[in-house]
Amino acid sequence: MTIIVTDTGFGPDDWRAGFTPLEAFDADPDEQPLALDLPSDVAPEALEGRLDGILMIRVDFPAFSDGRGFSIARQLRRMGYAGRLRARGHVISDQYAMARRSGFDEVEISDALAERQPQADWQSNAHWGAPHYQTRLMQQTAP
Repeated sequence: MTIIVTDTGFGPDDWRAGFTPLEAFDADPDEQPLALDLPSDVAPEALEGRLDGILMIRVDFPAFSDGRGFSIARQLRRMGYAGRLRARGHVISDQYAMARRSGFDEVEISDALAERQPQADWQSNAHWGAPHYQTRLMQQTAP
């Protein structure tokens, strides 16, 4: 089972339509899936002009040290993708603010990770829109 993390905390996965792997999407240019699964090594520009009608894109994070998914999310948003964007895999609570800043709407985590990093850990990073530490520090020390 998986848990979906949003700015409001943990919740169940409400997406029931399934995901189409990128290989299947590439193999049949006439297919228009509702949701697309992207690996961490995809070149988002290869999807230019093909995202209309896709309601959700899920980007894989094979390791917490692999940040390519953040770049993919940012590029998809720059290309105009306005649908639901989900990070899946090895994203940890300390990376939640970065995930949100790069364009993700939510993060999909395992039950095991949720036990190790409970909701409070994720919510402590849910103020991703607030100025970061250095900005706040400079504001406090300004004359």
